[in-house]
Amino acid sequence: MNKIIEFLPFLIPLMIVQFSLLGYTLYHILTHKNYKRGSRTLWLIITIALMNFIGPILYFLLGKEDA
Repeated sequence: MNKIIEFLPFLIPLMIVQFSLLGYTLYHILTHKNYKRGSRTLWLIITIALMNFIGPILYFLLGKEDA
C-alpha cells in the first residue's frame, strides 16, 4: 500500500493527461465524418481498446483528416 502512495504524485497527473487525450480523441472521432484511413467504427474500437495513449496517438497520426 505504501508503494502506491509513493507513486500517486506521478500517477495522478499521468491519468489526467491520459483521460483528457482519450476524451478529446473520442470527441473528435464522433464530430468528424472524414478520416485518412478507416472508418468511425474502426477508430472508436482502436481508441477504446488501446485506451492508454496508444489508441489516441494512432488516431491523430494515421486517422485524423487534415482540415
